[in-house]
Amino acid sequence: MTSTDPRPVALVTGATGGMGVEIVRDLVRTHHVIALGRDADALASLAAETGAETRVADLLSPETLEQVVTPSERIDVLVHTAAIGEHLSVEKASVADWQRQLTTNVIAAAELTRAALPSLRAAEGTIVFIGSGAGTRPVPGSAIYAASKHALKALADTLRIDEEKHRVRVVTVAPGQTATKMSGELTEEKLARYIKPTSVAATVRFVIDSPADVHLTDIAVRPRQEIARL
Repeated sequence: MTSTDPRPVALVTGATGGMGVEIVRDLVRTHHVIALGRDADALASLAAETGAETRVADLLSPETLEQVVTPSERIDVLVHTAAIGEHLSVEKASVADWQRQLTTNVIAAAELTRAALPSLRAAEGTIVFIGSGAGTRPVPGSAIYAASKHALKALADTLRIDEEKHRVRVVTVAPGQTATKMSGELTEEKLARYIKPTSVAATVRFVIDSPADVHLTDIAVRPRQEIARL
């Protein structure tokens, strides 16, 4: 990004995942996008396709994330898309499993937000947390993921209160079953019933483009027919 680029800046984590790629593809139409991910090759391909700026970031080492954000750089939008969704029960999960998912899904999001807050406050910007239906309801056999998404919603809800005085908008977009690798093998049946990643990206766009006088807070994005009832 050059100093003469008038576009707002969006920082997107998990940029090479199923949802993240589509969010980047959508936002580059109007924003200078900084795409974060762990896979340098995948980031290079994304940059070649979309023109997004890319930065390698390891969310499993949240203490390094402060180095990803330059204190003086402009950030108007922060989208937390990165997540690990391994389905493990309490019986089967190890301490390492808990640490891995909670670090990626919650602690890294909190730390990157902290690093970006001065810029977001200056811009009166928008923070979007990609949550999950698991953030408000139990998911059998998936204790860690459900716990992490409950925690992420609590993080967002508290941050929204704390940042209200700075006019920073904090939004949770919570998709239901979505056709990404996290959902396992994408069979024809899943592709027909599950939410498309492009639809999640469209919802993020709706949030970011909402009028300045409103604060959307929690948006549930559900399949047209609830999977559990089919």
